[in-house]
Amino acid sequence: MLTPPDPLPYRHVLTLPTTGQAVRVARETTEQVLEQWGVAAWEPCRGPALLILSELVANSVRHAAALSPQVTVVFAGGPDTFAFGVHDRHPYRPALFASAGMAPGRGLATVMELTHGLGGSAVVRGDADEGGKSIWVTLPLRRGLR
Repeated sequence: MLTPPDPLPYRHVLTLPTTGQAVRVARETTEQVLEQWGVAAWEPCRGPALLILSELVANSVRHAAALSPQVTVVFAGGPDTFAFGVHDRHPYRPALFASAGMAPGRGLATVMELTHGLGGSAVVRGDADEGGKSIWVTLPLRRGLR
């Protein structure tokens, strides 16, 4: 099930086919969501959030498309938090913390470095039927939502 880790008042859901265009559309949608929610361009987590989200969606396109014709991104926000989950129906669950020890520049290692560097957190949650997973990233907002 694709639900944010904690109840947050702002929500937006995006479902896309797992094709190369999904990365661009997800990134553009993230920019629009942040704009609509009043997260300023100079918010410290904004650029890294776009990079993290792009990497997670790209991973779904690269590694899950054969078993998951769609990728879903759920955005959630609150007064001092921006969270997003990327869901696909591939059963493999990557070990995020093992990724953090890998050389910089390698996909999930970069995701974890950026997330932790901003004081955020990441978690992998399996679907109840074990047929898919979501990777949730939660980042603090220094200036908050409108």
